[in-house]
Amino acid sequence: MNDSISPNLMSLAERNILITGASQGIGAETARQVVRLGGRVVLCDVQEDKLQGVADELGDSALVYAGSVTDPGFIQDMINDAADKLGAIHGLVNNAGIVRAAMIHKMPVETWQDVSGVNLSGVFYCLQAVGRHMIARAKNGDKNPGAIVNVSSIAGRRGTIGQINYGAAKSGVLGITMSAAKEWGRHGIRVNSIAFGVVETDMTETIRSDKFRDTYLDQIQLGRFSTPEEVATPMCFLLSDAASYITGQHLSVDGGSHIGF
Repeated sequence: MNDSISPNLMSLAERNILITGASQGIGAETARQVVRLGGRVVLCDVQEDKLQGVADELGDSALVYAGSVTDPGFIQDMINDAADKLGAIHGLVNNAGIVRAAMIHKMPVETWQDVSGVNLSGVFYCLQAVGRHMIARAKNGDKNPGAIVNVSSIAGRRGTIGQINYGAAKSGVLGITMSAAKEWGRHGIRVNSIAFGVVETDMTETIRSDKFRDTYLDQIQLGRFSTPEEVATPMCFLLSDAASYITGQHLSVDGGSHIGF
């Protein structure tokens, strides 16, 4: 047994983690797991009532900010306020996302802009603002300024029919992740992405319906959809010291869907 390996590497004690899209599904479950691992969470979402419900569940371990990731001013104000109250932001889970399905030749420009605004621009705004905060701490001598996890999708790797807006945005997230990892590695900031398949959340209700269910299940090597609990744990791993030498990576948590047929 290697005595140098701590049994608590997954601990997030004394860490403050900002989670976007935190009112339900993957974001809410990630918040629960962060708190169970000893951390505190900064919850962000546009759905204020649902967000407050998650915060009530987590008690004093949660701060709540209702607003849109498409608003850079709101994002910066949130981070400034949370950092003032908590002392620092040690991690970011860029999870906020929406879907607006349409075939390419029928997709209105507004539908393209709405999805790319949340799923791509919103990721950049949050990453940029949190990154500035982490860089400032690194320059002040913090040797472990933080970790960022950007949520991508198998749609960003393989494409998807009827959701070119979503697929393009999630592919862009992969590029954002690698670029930020290259720029910020010298500051000790780790940036990774997670590419999910079909997770059992409200956002995937349509593709898990009887009409599409078998088509999607046939592409999953494990033969089932994932739960929010299963995909939240790898995000906590990437936020923790257990992943201290991992950056610029894209972790597929999709039951083998990325392998293809």
